[in-house]
Amino acid sequence: MIKLLIIEDEATLSDNIKEILTDLGEITQAYDGEEGLFEAESGMYDLILLDLMLPEKNGYEVLAELRAKNIHTPVLILTAKDSLEDKVTGFQKGADDYLTKPFYREELIMRVKALLKRSLGLFAENQLVYKQLTCNLATKEVLVEDQVLPIQGKEFDLLVYFIQNKGVILTKEQIFDRIWGFDSETTLTVVEVYMSHLRKHLKPTEVDKCFKTLRNVGYILQKD
Repeated sequence: MIKLLIIEDEATLSDNIKEILTDLGEITQAYDGEEGLFEAESGMYDLILLDLMLPEKNGYEVLAELRAKNIHTPVLILTAKDSLEDKVTGFQKGADDYLTKPFYREELIMRVKALLKRSLGLFAENQLVYKQLTCNLATKEVLVEDQVLPIQGKEFDLLVYFIQNKGVILTKEQIFDRIWGFDSETTLTVVEVYMSHLRKHLKPTEVDKCFKTLRNVGYILQKD
């Protein structure tokens, strides 16, 4: 499941953006710079939509702090500040795209889809490809040619998360927060259980061998 973070202090506008993008993934809303930075620092989002004129911390400060901490989640700035100087500053701070308010619904969707395709390596509309695996994000199915593998629910989300971050070490804590969430009542050991199930289901494809366990740290999926 793709995860989007909206950092926008105008509640009505934030809700409108959420409604526009709701079909693309799971959406979290933050209403000031401090709250937005806290959420973004978790590293569990695939895209951040960031207003510039925020209480507590402005959007430039949020963006600069994220990049200083080596958090490279794509950021789409949404703002009424439309001068060339504002745009240049946004890109210098590390923004990936810049859209001025008011904006057209269709343009927002296209900009978001373009950033997700670029950052997540989407091979085609709603698909992720890794070696011989194709993950259909719309149907939540994993296919090898025309055969559907028995990978569903959290296992599917887990596989997608690794493919999106292939070549990157993911700690058990990061995986837990991303897949089960901060408020989950389960424990960290659930990560090991689901990794075992996922590897078992991938064994016929030999993709299970592409996962490496880093003792007391987490896991890494090798680049294809």
